[in-house]
Amino acid sequence: MVDQKLLSSLSRLGFPMFEPVEQLDVNETLAEVVKSDDTRLWEGFPVLLANAAETYQFAPDVVEQHLESQVQKDHFRRLMLFSGALFSLYHLSFTWWNTLKKSLSEQEKGLVRGWKKDLARDHAVEWDDTALDSERVKGLFELYFEKKAETDKRRQEKHAEFSLEYALSQVFSPKQKELFKKKLEGLLLTKTEKEYYSRTVKKKVVALANDELHSLSKKLLEL
Repeated sequence: MVDQKLLSSLSRLGFPMFEPVEQLDVNETLAEVVKSDDTRLWEGFPVLLANAAETYQFAPDVVEQHLESQVQKDHFRRLMLFSGALFSLYHLSFTWWNTLKKSLSEQEKGLVRGWKKDLARDHAVEWDDTALDSERVKGLFELYFEKKAETDKRRQEKHAEFSLEYALSQVFSPKQKELFKKKLEGLLLTKTEKEYYSRTVKKKVVALANDELHSLSKKLLEL
């Protein structure tokens, strides 16, 4: 049975069905997954490694320090090779995996090639008495990609929003920016607001909409 602390930590590394916690030791969490002997968690190991690599905290030697036996260290090695096989299938590259590949024995290279074929054909990935379901493995990994794409999109949208707010603040005063947005959103303006918009804000809007001014501004930024 996997303890609650481990399940909570897993959420921070890409398992959305678990509750998040504030603190997370990436390498300790990966070691606990290895020690769990839970194939359900092992099938998500590539997702955990991909997320861990993005935080730049993943250190294989530190993970090994948390492992208590040679059997556990062997399992960790196999899980890294298995994850590498999946990364190769999806044409992904991570610094730690590129480094590890250089140290692989011919036997390990053969395992990676074989597991890559198994994953592509939806065959079970097997070693010793372990069997991982390829369809579940790829399903979890593709879910990770979908969530990552959504996160990246939200990040880009937020960045664009902040950039627009900054740009507006450089041109308009707070009150002018408020009227600019109200007009843009089709909200009703009071008589005073309409007069102020026509007298001050609209002139700036017309200037900003001028194609030649926009072109000249871009050229100045390139100098």
